[in-house]
Amino acid sequence: MADIQIRRVRTTDAEGMARLMGDPDTLGNLLQLPYPSIEAWRTRLAEWDQPGRTDLLLVAEVDGGLVGNAGLNPVGNALRRRHAMGLGITVAKEWQGRGVGSQLMVALLDVADRWLGCLRIELTVYTDNAAAIALYRKFGFAGEGTHRASALRDGRYVDALAMARLHPNPPRIDA
Repeated sequence: MADIQIRRVRTTDAEGMARLMGDPDTLGNLLQLPYPSIEAWRTRLAEWDQPGRTDLLLVAEVDGGLVGNAGLNPVGNALRRRHAMGLGITVAKEWQGRGVGSQLMVALLDVADRWLGCLRIELTVYTDNAAAIALYRKFGFAGEGTHRASALRDGRYVDALAMARLHPNPPRIDA
């Protein structure tokens, strides 16, 4: 089995991110548009690296190449939603089912639970993405409803399942 390294994304990962997020086998399960540019990814990663940003983007790397990424992002600016974050994850098709997604989820949830005080993590996943749904359920996510005709994918509207996970052991004050 290959040695999978999980680390925080770097601005120098722009080319790998563009390749991963634009791969036709990956693209169908994302809300990204085809043909992402390296320059756009370079700009996006530089913005995420600015002080005060609360986004967390991790990558999975094997032999110097990106094979997956996963991120936590604020769900909005409303102060009453600071306890919630959105989750997104991508794993290259040839690396699916090989533990990459699980390793990314373990790392993200560790940061969310132990360092960010995040009570709720939410996501949407296309209803036909059985492998991703199984991964989310494995990590405590539960379905909350279906968004009908949620996104346009390859010329057809597809449904998405809304899922969320509440912190299994919310932080307490030590007395």
